Amino acid sequence: MPIRPRMALVAAAVLAALVSGVQGRAGDDAALQFQLGTLLFEETRYREALEAFRKAVAADNKSMAVQARMGVVKSALRLGQFLEASKEAQTLKLQDPRSAAVLSVHADALWSAGLFDEAHEEFKDALALEPDLSRGHHGLARALASQNKLDEALNEAQIALKLAPRDEEVHHTVGAIFERMRRYEQAAAAYGNYVNLLPNKDRSEKASWSRSQIRFLRSFGEREPIAMDEAAAAGLHTVDFKVIDDKVIVKAKVNGGRPQDFVLDTGSELTTISRQTASSGAVRPITYTLSAGVGEVGLRGLQLGRLDTLEIGTMKLSNVPALIKAPALRGIPKRETESFSPIGLGLSMTVDYASRKLTLGRHLPAEKAEFTLPMRHHRLSMVRGLINQTRPTYFVVDTGGEVISISTATADELNQVMPRKIALRVYGTSGWDRDAFLMPGLNLKFQDIAFNNFAVVVLNLQAPSVLLGFQVGGIVGHRFLSPYRVSLDLDRSELRMTKATN
Repeated sequence: MPIRPRMALVAAAVLAALVSGVQGRAGDDAALQFQLGTLLFEETRYREALEAFRKAVAADNKSMAVQARMGVVKSALRLGQFLEASKEAQTLKLQDPRSAAVLSVHADALWSAGLFDEAHEEFKDALALEPDLSRGHHGLARALASQNKLDEALNEAQIALKLAPRDEEVHHTVGAIFERMRRYEQAAAAYGNYVNLLPNKDRSEKASWSRSQIRFLRSFGEREPIAMDEAAAAGLHTVDFKVIDDKVIVKAKVNGGRPQDFVLDTGSELTTISRQTASSGAVRPITYTLSAGVGEVGLRGLQLGRLDTLEIGTMKLSNVPALIKAPALRGIPKRETESFSPIGLGLSMTVDYASRKLTLGRHLPAEKAEFTLPMRHHRLSMVRGLINQTRPTYFVVDTGGEVISISTATADELNQVMPRKIALRVYGTSGWDRDAFLMPGLNLKFQDIAFNNFAVVVLNLQAPSVLLGFQVGGIVGHRFLSPYRVSLDLDRSELRMTKATN
């Protein structure tokens, strides 16, 4: 008789007692630790499951050792321990390189390390070996969604669901794809299926976020999210901007109010307003959600609301999801500003830094550019770079950022010799990053764009990495973008850059 999810906790406790009584019998102990890890994983007790799977890896039985190491990788991924997941997945692939299940787990680890291209290919390799592999279709769905191929991604995710209808993570991915497609009612239903498959006692951040997101999505009712009239949706909208402190500033109106400054911030998923703007614009909070950014606060609870209208030049959007920065951060040098991300609104954009013109639209015309970088969008838009000729990683394209930075995790992997650490005072959306420092002497390359013997800022990006589900490699901001006319084209999944001319 199969163990019901609500009974798994009891079964795990029984197994734990059994394990304590068989110490010294290595084979029995490994088998029981594997069973214990499996039950704990089903109960979403990933930290305890990880410990059990680590012990089971030592099993003499090769098949069980492989299964246990797969459990280590899966548990580490759920905990955001991306480095351990990556190392164990490499060993796992050496143990059984022709197993489709092993390849899909290894691909999941590649994805979590920010190696999206390698993961994409390996998901396809796994499916070539086993076409009915649910996790392979799920991984391919995420990869296709990151290229904005949403219809293809949804098809792959639904195949995964048919093959594994009780895999809660697949339901979550289906919800995320529907949300990208602005099909909020179906997104809420998919997130609801995800939550319903979790144990009743699951209080993880992902589960809490999903419950809040369901309430938020359903609050739209019959309203079309991020709506534009037909003529506006078919056209392009160009507005002037100014640059202040290396940030692009445009004028926008919330709910028909007065024009006010908004930062163009592609490093944020949602339009963001202050508590004062929410109050003056009668924007009511609907629920709370989790946000994360640079700073010591890490994960940050913020209010989530809906703007009736957002007007930027000739473009008028209705029913716009928005973060309300409440409660506000304390102890920062200046008040938090309003910001918006066209990408988060499903819009492509061109920023011409020379003419100070910003163009927005659902679709951009095809254009030639000096540099065209493939772009992936997984909650944030990213391009691939190469560090010191050997370490590929993806960088978030952040128009609200100022410099080029890498994460502390990426810096640790480089083993860069530094005569001394040059400390910096950096504050971000989650407060002060007191561990930030300057790392000189790096060579960065983005296809044909090179920065040699270059100094980058090293930031603690662990909190946003955990929230996003992969290790953020770094960020490229104003210093990288401002010499160019820059287009972020969602349709074509491209970042196009041409030297700006006055």
